[in-house]
Amino acid sequence: MFRRWGARLRAAGADRGMTTAEYAMGTLAACAFAAVLYKVVTSGAVQALLRSVVQRALDVQF
Repeated sequence: MFRRWGARLRAAGADRGMTTAEYAMGTLAACAFAAVLYKVVTSGAVQALLRSVVQRALDVQF
């Protein structure tokens, strides 16, 4: 049992981390996601919704 576990650990340790191509793809995906998120947050509908939420929060009577 322990031999199989040790073999699995050695096999998994041989492929640690990301390669340069994986870093490039990860960076590209993160930038694309950030661009889409920026466009969504700066759209008129979302800005109006956020403004409404903040306005209602400020108008709460204590």
